[in-house]
Amino acid sequence: MAKPQNKRLLSLDVLRGITVAAMVLVNDPGDWGNIYAPLEHSKWNGCTPTDLIFPTFLFIVGVSIVYSMERKAADPANHAKILWGALRRAVVLIAISLGIQLILHPGFEHLRFPGVLQRIGLVFFICAVLYVKASQRVRDWVFAASLIAYYLLMNFIPVPDTHVASLNPETNIGAWLDRLVFTTNHLWSESHTWDPEGLLGTLPAIATGLFGIRVGTWLKRKDREDAVKASWMFFYGTLAIVLGLIWDLFFPINKALWTSSFVLYAAGWSTIALTASYWLIDVQGHKRFTTFFVPFGANAITAYVLSDFIPHYINKIRPGNSSLYQILFQPYLSPKNASLVSAICMTLLIWAMMWVLYKRKIFIKV
Repeated sequence: MAKPQNKRLLSLDVLRGITVAAMVLVNDPGDWGNIYAPLEHSKWNGCTPTDLIFPTFLFIVGVSIVYSMERKAADPANHAKILWGALRRAVVLIAISLGIQLILHPGFEHLRFPGVLQRIGLVFFICAVLYVKASQRVRDWVFAASLIAYYLLMNFIPVPDTHVASLNPETNIGAWLDRLVFTTNHLWSESHTWDPEGLLGTLPAIATGLFGIRVGTWLKRKDREDAVKASWMFFYGTLAIVLGLIWDLFFPINKALWTSSFVLYAAGWSTIALTASYWLIDVQGHKRFTTFFVPFGANAITAYVLSDFIPHYINKIRPGNSSLYQILFQPYLSPKNASLVSAICMTLLIWAMMWVLYKRKIFIKV
């Protein structure tokens, strides 16, 4: 007989914590010019371990929707309240992102409108609506339709600027749409002509969240043994990776474009990671190693926000006109190792803050 399911999975919190810790690590190197290859994003097509971090977080958003909303969503009388709460959370996430920019870089002239928190907010809200108001069958159709529609849009619809379809950074239809809607002043500061979290790319990102909902729904079933759940999750994860690699042959795996092949490939690895975490922690009971990651998972957005603020202000500390990085790390290590050790120290500093919040049972929700 299957075990009764707890409302909250420790394995899910741990995977969220690992994802956030990895996000902090790759976002805060000591020197952006000296980074080990696995800790960098792909230049364009292809996929590094770093490219898998953000889709894993969106996948976890989908799984978490099931665990947080299933009981309340069963009663239609609760639907309006659930969806208003989801909308409020999405708006708050977008506001936080814009607020961080205005605090760190005052002025509206080059305020970036798309972004990581914006995409999380939009994906969360739309996936919440689909979870509450649609059946799993409808969600599966939406998942497939969004990936196919995005493939057709990107590969066969002529871009008004050039009159040909393109998958290049500045000339694809998503980049054209972002310039039209946001203007070049409000896109990614490295380019101002395209944005890796652009508007059109939100469509396949929603599919990433829906994949998480599908896995979460399966994981929460009470009529299956743990071994059966884990076996099928591992199978579906592997199948998604294989399908992503096949689709990569004619629609390249690309994180910046969030291509349909990337959705399948990344969701496959996320599913396998959750399967391993679930089997080791919740089934086999190996919990000792979870202590480090749970505080990150418990206050994920707070950790992400601090990873923007803390490095910014630490870099302003310049004893003798030298940065702390130049004093503490650069003279004693090779350039890449100095950059990596600095990133690890920053991650540990933010973890210490999250640990204090966790021990005091302070959970900052948005």
